[in-house]
Amino acid sequence: MGSILGGAMKETMDENMKKNQEFMLKTQQIQLGRQLQMQNAMRERQMSMQLAGAREMFNWLATFYGIATIGMFAGFMKSKKPAVLIPFLPLSFVVGYQADYVYGGKVSRIREEAERIMKEEYSILQLPAGIPDFKSIEEARLKAEGKSS
Repeated sequence: MGSILGGAMKETMDENMKKNQEFMLKTQQIQLGRQLQMQNAMRERQMSMQLAGAREMFNWLATFYGIATIGMFAGFMKSKKPAVLIPFLPLSFVVGYQADYVYGGKVSRIREEAERIMKEEYSILQLPAGIPDFKSIEEARLKAEGKSS
């Protein structure tokens, strides 16, 4: 009779363990999905802050460009020396680049190039010593604790 109860108990425990493992797996999947969503939301916030900062910088740069251009043309009209207009060309490229970045399609082209690099040139993205693993992190932690103690 003891072996019958033991077998039934073992079977019940195995069933409960299997259900618990399935529950834990689902919980981990949900948690991972939430973490990925949170990381993506943080990435989007960081990108929007960078783009907003670049737009603010562009406003200042465009204002400077406008004032400098007026000054250069006024200087040219007064002195008739074309050398006064020399800064106009490089400033035009800088302002044009910034305008394309903050209001044009530069971000899309950068994203497309990044995707191409990830597909075709993935090897250049590899970390020098590979991806850190638990062992290397733990060794570094223990080494740091040994030095600080």
